[in-house]
Amino acid sequence: MKTVIVGGVAGGMSAATRLRRLDETAQIVVFERGPHVSYANCGLPYFVGGVIPDRSSLLLQTPRSLAARFRLDVRTGHEVLSIDPAGRTVRVLDLASGDTVVESYDELILAVGASARAAVGHSSIPTRTLRTVEDVDAIDLLVAAAGEQPSALVVGGGFIGLEAVENLVRRGIRVTLAQRGPYLLSPLDPEMVAPVEARLRGHDVDVRTSVTIDAVDGDAVLLSDGDVLRPDFIIDASGVAPSVDLARSAGLRLGPTGGIAVDANNRTSDAHILAVGDGVEKVDALSGEAALVTMAGLANRHGRSAADVIAGRADRNTPALGTAIVRVFDTVAAKVGWSERQLLAAGRDHRVIHTHPASHATYYPGARTMSMKLLVDPATDAILGAQIVGSEGVDKRIDVIAVAMSGGITASGLARLELAYAPQFGSAKDPVNQLGYVADNLRSGATRALQWHELAAAQAAGATVVDVRTAAEHAAGSIPDALNIPVDELRDRLGELPDGSIVVHCQVGQRGHTAARILDQHGFDVVNLDGGYRTWTAGVATRARALAAA
Repeated sequence: MKTVIVGGVAGGMSAATRLRRLDETAQIVVFERGPHVSYANCGLPYFVGGVIPDRSSLLLQTPRSLAARFRLDVRTGHEVLSIDPAGRTVRVLDLASGDTVVESYDELILAVGASARAAVGHSSIPTRTLRTVEDVDAIDLLVAAAGEQPSALVVGGGFIGLEAVENLVRRGIRVTLAQRGPYLLSPLDPEMVAPVEARLRGHDVDVRTSVTIDAVDGDAVLLSDGDVLRPDFIIDASGVAPSVDLARSAGLRLGPTGGIAVDANNRTSDAHILAVGDGVEKVDALSGEAALVTMAGLANRHGRSAADVIAGRADRNTPALGTAIVRVFDTVAAKVGWSERQLLAAGRDHRVIHTHPASHATYYPGARTMSMKLLVDPATDAILGAQIVGSEGVDKRIDVIAVAMSGGITASGLARLELAYAPQFGSAKDPVNQLGYVADNLRSGATRALQWHELAAAQAAGATVVDVRTAAEHAAGSIPDALNIPVDELRDRLGELPDGSIVVHCQVGQRGHTAARILDQHGFDVVNLDGGYRTWTAGVATRARALAAA
């Protein structure tokens, strides 16, 4: 049995090495267009920033090491030009010699990934993406060649763009970040992005949202907001598109997202061609529909699965949750499942929960505040998604929620999870448990909540906002027209409250919940502002910046 694999990075090499472990007799040939295989592409930005000082540590394997350990025939610098599904052959160009050969296969795996979606056309300013070892080598030279006050323009405020910004700043580069959309990190919701934007601005990054490049004229970049920049170089991190040219020319079916369509066994519309990686459609765990999810973990997992299928083992892909995480300086942002924006666009009913717990017990030194958002199906209590922004502890909590979603644990069920506790790691009521308590209160009707973006409409309809924080907190910053009655004084000052509906709030929601319970039991029509003043402030500020930039 001869298997040919096109693409030698995450999905391709996972398939090749797994297949060898399962079948010592298989003939396995890997074609990779670039000069490197099996490299740690997620670590590339950190080599640019000097966080990873040794370039060789990113090169996990070489054709020689793969041949020695796995008896793989790995050919770098070889580009597969076309596929003949009927004859089960591929036509391959040796980029060094210019020779073309035809290679036969019994099974073919396409692992060609995705290609950069260029936002910058022809430019006289040096422009690179940040996807390959060759990219980081070129960027390293551009940084070294920049002048005494070096500057760069990063186009795209997604995960790769933010990693590029951070690492260029580490190298002493003055960075402008241009994002087409109204706010950064579009997989997250606006109020959750606010701490990330604040951290970037705190490191003197010039953040521009709702901005595109109109033209590049000589050494000048003309932005759609009217400004002109003269960066030493440009990093284009504006996104990726599935690499499907080979599949299309071979007559393989493409899906509605534009990616290669595969079944649960990673087989394409041709029974002898499988496909894995960023160029392939996944099944969304919430909708059951096709989706593009470009994650290294999925590429590796599906490469392994494809090898199992070829070896005759039963294996099927599981739907994708889209779990992701990024660090911007010391701020960490993570998500799983759908955002509120996605749910609204799909017209799907949902309940929102915001909390702001500490990363571990507050009496133990070093506790840091996290902002957590949970999205829940109000009919079934199922978890639809989550977002967390903070520093330490974010990764642990998003992974717990991802596992809960995979295991079918409900939002209220998070309260009953038994999680590891010591004061330097968490709290007796872990932040994940706290989300569960709030979810259970909402599910049972013990409390009602109002979202930050719903407050203005409630006030316009006549609701009274009652700030139950201390007088000092209220004086330091408050919601317009809010009446300040600290929660500890609330029972004695009920007579000061007007008739009609009331929205209570504190700093993060916990005292507001207590106040809401007091007022509810005294006959008031009351809701708690979910996530409190902190969530409201973050949401309003982000929306205001987006409107100003538009």
